[in-house]
Amino acid sequence: MTGNSPERPQFILASGSPRRRELLASFNIPFTVIKSDVDETQHADELPLAYVERLSQEKAQAVAERIAPPALVLAADTVVILAADTIGVIDGDVLGKPASEAESRAMLERLRGRPHLVCTAMTLKRLDGNPSPQTLTQLTKTTVYMRAYDDAEIDAYVATGDSFDKAGGYAIQHEGFHPVERIEGSYSNVMGLPLETLGQMLAEFGIQSEV
Repeated sequence: MTGNSPERPQFILASGSPRRRELLASFNIPFTVIKSDVDETQHADELPLAYVERLSQEKAQAVAERIAPPALVLAADTVVILAADTIGVIDGDVLGKPASEAESRAMLERLRGRPHLVCTAMTLKRLDGNPSPQTLTQLTKTTVYMRAYDDAEIDAYVATGDSFDKAGGYAIQHEGFHPVERIEGSYSNVMGLPLETLGQMLAEFGIQSEV
């Protein structure tokens, strides 16, 4: 079976994230990476969950416009939300990717010793020549409880440079820092691609994964 056959269209990951590439590879589905270039600025008065869903949809559409059918395009966006009511969050502060060491430290200080919500929106778009492509968007939420790491640990982690391309300024899987005490929900979601949700989405499109 070829990657361009009707049964198995070419699969496009609309993300340059090495973590998302690694996670998607666990499904044993051949895929190609095409990065999307969209403005990730949050709109005025746009709530966090609406924001992350919109970005995933815009990223999928931006890449879909650059390729020919048949194809499946997967786009994802992950945000860290810090709010007083973490479990039922409606509004809250969105912590994106820090742009400096100072911003990384500030984020990690805010997250220290308290829970926050990691939300990933995934959009899967099927291109089959139809003017209205089939599109599915799903949101996955994980509650993350951070441990009470100290300032020296923050400084050591920030110095590695690992925080700069990660929402909230940390990686749950970092072997040296280990910032997370426990989670409620999907571990892979905190890494940026919730595999459980993705498997369900692929099944709705008739794609059987082998994870």
